[in-house]
Amino acid sequence: MGDFRIDIILYYIPLLLKGTLLTIGVSIVSILLGSVLGLVVGFGRMSRRAYLRLPAACYINFFRGTPLLVQILLVHFGVVPLLIDRTDVLFAAILSLTLNSAGYSAEIFRAGIQSVEKGQTEAALSLGMNRRQTMRYIILPQAIKRMIPAFGNEFIVLIKDSSLLTIIAAKELMYYANLMRGQYLRIWEPYLTAALIYLILTYSLSKLLNWWERRMNQSEQM
Repeated sequence: MGDFRIDIILYYIPLLLKGTLLTIGVSIVSILLGSVLGLVVGFGRMSRRAYLRLPAACYINFFRGTPLLVQILLVHFGVVPLLIDRTDVLFAAILSLTLNSAGYSAEIFRAGIQSVEKGQTEAALSLGMNRRQTMRYIILPQAIKRMIPAFGNEFIVLIKDSSLLTIIAAKELMYYANLMRGQYLRIWEPYLTAALIYLILTYSLSKLLNWWERRMNQSEQM
């Protein structure tokens, strides 16, 4: 590392920042879509009906029990061509991360909902509310507050896991880091720079989530 070249990093900074923006964008879209799908799967997992519960359980087990890299390849080369009759890197990137995130989000929703005391459901039903109203107005608002740390961790994991999208040539951060390595045949400069950018992203997000969690705790105590 005695000949560490800052000039290479400075030359590639615009491209690395461009890749970082795609990393952030894909991660945000995927966590939002994954949360919506995860809510549906989570409710299916908690259903008393076997025809809803079993497919939801299979979905969760598959996406939590298989490597994300394999899922990305299956989506890119298999699922996306079936849907749009061609490959599309950005579509495959978002779809694969969304499907993966939904598997984890479903368990977050299930754990959050089940953490709310059953007595509150019984009290709401005794007051004349139906189960849908109870879930919407009583259970979910409390559960979501308890889910925030878990969803924050899921978002951080998703940002780091998005580096695997380089396998399908998605132009995110690691794509340009690999491009730098290939052009200059250097190891330390591209990968240390990429690691630093990932660290800044995840550390900043963790601090923001801690601040948000403290504010919510303070608001509940007031």
